[in-house]
Amino acid sequence: MSKGFYQMPYPVNEEVRSYEPSSKELESLINKYEEMYHQSPIHIPLYIGKDEITTNKKLPINPPHDHQHKLGEFSMGDASHVEKAIECALRARENWSNMSWENRATIFLKAADLLAGPYRDEMNASTMLCQSKNVYQAEIDAACELIDFLRFNVAYMQQIYAEQPESADGIINRLEYRPLEGFVFAITPFNFTAIAANLCAAPAMMGNVIVWKPAESQMYSANVIMKLFKEAGLPDGVINMVVADGPTAGEVVFNHKNFAGLHFTGSTSVFKSLWATIGNNISKYRSYPRIVGETGGKDFIVAHPSANPMAVATGISRGAFEFQGQKCSAASRVYLPKSLSNSVLEKAIEDVNSFKIGSTGNPENFINAVISEISFDKIVNYIDFAKNASDAEILVGGNYDKSKGYFIEPTVIKTTNSKFKTMCEEIFGPVVTVFVYEDNEFDEILDTVDNTSEYALTGAIYSQDRYALEYAMKKLENSAGNFYINDKPTGAVVGQQPFGGARGSGTNDKAGSYLNLLRWVSPRTIKEALVPATDYRYPFLGK
Repeated sequence: MSKGFYQMPYPVNEEVRSYEPSSKELESLINKYEEMYHQSPIHIPLYIGKDEITTNKKLPINPPHDHQHKLGEFSMGDASHVEKAIECALRARENWSNMSWENRATIFLKAADLLAGPYRDEMNASTMLCQSKNVYQAEIDAACELIDFLRFNVAYMQQIYAEQPESADGIINRLEYRPLEGFVFAITPFNFTAIAANLCAAPAMMGNVIVWKPAESQMYSANVIMKLFKEAGLPDGVINMVVADGPTAGEVVFNHKNFAGLHFTGSTSVFKSLWATIGNNISKYRSYPRIVGETGGKDFIVAHPSANPMAVATGISRGAFEFQGQKCSAASRVYLPKSLSNSVLEKAIEDVNSFKIGSTGNPENFINAVISEISFDKIVNYIDFAKNASDAEILVGGNYDKSKGYFIEPTVIKTTNSKFKTMCEEIFGPVVTVFVYEDNEFDEILDTVDNTSEYALTGAIYSQDRYALEYAMKKLENSAGNFYINDKPTGAVVGQQPFGGARGSGTNDKAGSYLNLLRWVSPRTIKEALVPATDYRYPFLGK
């Protein structure tokens, strides 16, 4: 029981290391990368309760940029392991939910400090190796964003618990923020180590217990996440990591009466399918499950004729091609006024031609491999479609090679059809499509932007005309949950730009804010009468 009103440290965003050439920080990270690359192949187990379980079925871990090299292997579970994970989670729930909030908070603050210090190189290197992120992208994601999630969420938790109702004379009112009654199922993506950890940590911080299914292509850093949480003092059974076939895991989880919530980041089609399954099973559950999801995007950049062409070009180069476009927020469709199109595209093409492509072990490489052969083939199909289309042309890029790693050149497509396939469908790769509009059709092009895609995740407007900016902000009000002015549509920072979108992009529950944490509690109102009434009669009844 708490015996004080405790104040946790005020969070400050973790400083992003620059990793400049010849710096000590770069040398340290590359040394760790080389050590982990050349070490004996490791085995990653299932983490269920106190046990680290090895199964008979094992799958290899290979770097996407060097797919013949084996980093190790991980155990695949089955339905029995999912069932055991749920049992262990529910067994841990009472003690964990009853732990004082400041002690729960301290565990995650310790994890943040461990990550900022001794775990930083290992977490970044594992992300570079398994997810093919360069040094800077790994630093932003695996180190800084995860540290920020942990520290800021503690502050948000404290903020939530401090929110209490008013009390009238003779009455004491309280709000108790209970964890959900059951377990939370976290399904996480390959592309952000921080998202994978946060989808587990955010509900756990509020007293919930978790069954976690990470992406198979993120297993190297997932293992480091579990090591980090364990060293920070997270009790056994609070977060259980199980890798299993999706339908197999779903069959167990979504038929369990104590399923209490889904925390999901992934494809829109999968999320819709899970939502439908939960709906069909609603009568089986003890309570209505919380469903929180962030899914796809077809994110845009719109340039007004008043825009700075160099700024727009840089927004394309960074927004479309950092991490090979494998961000749900990556710029994927661009609308340029005719008067600026040549200058913007010339600069963007110049940028693309300057990119170095290759292994994440060489920090000079800006572009690395896409995550898998499946992803490679999907992206290549879009490029080939554009090559053969009469209403599109490839301005730069368009080549690819998977003999060594899954490498695709950053590709800029120009189309005369605002509804061209690559303007409408999510590609999730280093491909951006440009449509040029007449300068006097800015109003019409905003309608096109708003109605082209099912998604509404991120978008950007470039303009030096404040009237145009204000008009576009209103016109595109529902087209993006994260809207950027004169900046690329990626790079949301915890505590500064809470992240999430609506429409086909998800439930917009804003990771990186208190709003997300509110989804993982079930408040109880408690009213206490100090001197209870002893006569049923109200004054209006007289005596």
